[in-house]
Amino acid sequence: MNDNVQSPWPGPAGLIPVTSGRADDANVFNRSYLDSIHVEMRVIDAVEPSLKTTIFGEEFASPIMMPAFSHLNKVGKDGRKPMQEYARAAKELNTLNWVGMEPDEEYAEIAAEGARTVRIIKPFADHSIILNQIRFAIEQGAIAVGVDIDHVPGTDGKYDVVDGISLGPVMLSDLKAFVKAAGTVPFVAKGVLSVQDAVKCKEAGCQAIIVSHHHGRIPFGVAPLMVLPRIKEALKGSGISIFVDCGIDSGYDAYKALALGADAVAVGRGILKPLLQQGSAGVKEKIQKMNEQLSELMMYTCVKDTRSFDASVLYL
Repeated sequence: MNDNVQSPWPGPAGLIPVTSGRADDANVFNRSYLDSIHVEMRVIDAVEPSLKTTIFGEEFASPIMMPAFSHLNKVGKDGRKPMQEYARAAKELNTLNWVGMEPDEEYAEIAAEGARTVRIIKPFADHSIILNQIRFAIEQGAIAVGVDIDHVPGTDGKYDVVDGISLGPVMLSDLKAFVKAAGTVPFVAKGVLSVQDAVKCKEAGCQAIIVSHHHGRIPFGVAPLMVLPRIKEALKGSGISIFVDCGIDSGYDAYKALALGADAVAVGRGILKPLLQQGSAGVKEKIQKMNEQLSELMMYTCVKDTRSFDASVLYL
């Protein structure tokens, strides 16, 4: 990511990171890889599909989820609160909501919108902050909690600092402690981009992972969908839910991730513009269009529901 590139987004510089577009920008390769995957047609016996999806034991209307945005209320104008607005859209759409780095009081306001929500916490060097935020999220009714395992380095090659708070490493022993602190609430490791980390998450007892490079945090990062099949195979039989984000901007993108083994996908930058311009209504319109595209491609490939995807339909 490169905060020196002129941002199209409102708010303080760097609040919504902007990628460089150069060769080391993982988002460039990710978009190219997504677009390179083609789909064969299987229409005989195809029927209108069901998008209903079970996540963490609860049923949602679609496998397309909200992203773990952070700090967006700082760009809200005229009293608008984008964090609450997309949470409200998630509730109305009956899709799973995710929230990133927010102080407890802000998180409580977002949770009060009533969407089933996962709280993702930064890997703070002071682990007491992580443990306290896990506990608070559970008290607020979070369906799951997790940690951004990939947000450790800054661009200066040292541990990153966010909002004046130092981040630190995530050791396997730390991950085990966080899983234990979550108790019976599912724990998610966000930012898995290798079989090695996926297997360590399994060892730590994580109930879910998000395959992601966090909108290009790592230079020259591999596309999540490129490594997804290897991770899926490595976790076979474990019961761990595998989610994917990064560049999921259409229902067709979502289809490709689901066909390659994702249990659900999160859309990020795709809802940012409609969210900031139109609020909940814009988010709902975008997600509804994505659901239509997903259903369309499922019909073209004889996929009747979200448990019936077949990777053999894809040409990689």
